[in-house]
Amino acid sequence: MTNINVLDPGASALDYYGFELRRYREAAGLTQRQLGDILNYTGSLVGQIETARKLPTVEFSQRADAALNTGGLLSRLITLVMRSQLPAWFQQVAELEARATEICTFQTHMVHGLLQTKGYVRAVLGVLDETNLDDRTAVRLARQRIFEKEEPPVLWVILSEAALHQEVGSREVMREQLSHLLSFENNPQINVQVLPFAAGAHAGLTGSFNIYRFPSDPTIVYTEGYGSGHPTANPATIKDCSLRYDHLQAAALSLKDSAELIRRVMEDRYGEQLA
Repeated sequence: MTNINVLDPGASALDYYGFELRRYREAAGLTQRQLGDILNYTGSLVGQIETARKLPTVEFSQRADAALNTGGLLSRLITLVMRSQLPAWFQQVAELEARATEICTFQTHMVHGLLQTKGYVRAVLGVLDETNLDDRTAVRLARQRIFEKEEPPVLWVILSEAALHQEVGSREVMREQLSHLLSFENNPQINVQVLPFAAGAHAGLTGSFNIYRFPSDPTIVYTEGYGSGHPTANPATIKDCSLRYDHLQAAALSLKDSAELIRRVMEDRYGEQLA
């Protein structure tokens, strides 16, 4: 347990956040309870966040920034805090997502994390392990804040039709998830194509992969195993995966037809009735 009198801001992003929160609170002449009252949280929660024993939320950060006149510092720090809570092997991927100008992903059986809803995330992360599920869910969802940037990345998603039929969580969770995918139908920054069962053998049979492109840095290809990630800038791998992605896009349904299939599956399989 972190000692309230000895908080090292250099120990972690979470410690630094707590250090700054306490510094601003004390400068404002407020007790933890008083700040909690202002923010509509308990003083105990404020204390736990200040001592790096509790993960702050985006909402808490925004309220604290406004109350303490921090200039938005805590809201900026929350991105680093959330990223630091990801599994060590995945933190580099979150950094790639944050820096990329274009992300291309092919997913064989599951909606990509950048497009997952809260219910879907909880269902995925809760398999075999429900420890700290609320915090782990918040950490994954925080990755989606890259789309709130002034210049967000362009995201291209090719999703196997199998991912639409694989019931993750419940029928309600899947209705919400597929509806969420449809919400990007007219968003040129986020593009979702479905690779239908009818495509048969295709260039992605070897598994899911991501391609990250940057303004000046080399392109990165990322593949994933159980509890491990494998980013590479090897030119031969980049060339091979880029070619595979081109073929997958050619085999996938158009954006319009993909949306129609998602809508049809949502209605027929999960009972969503649209007006």
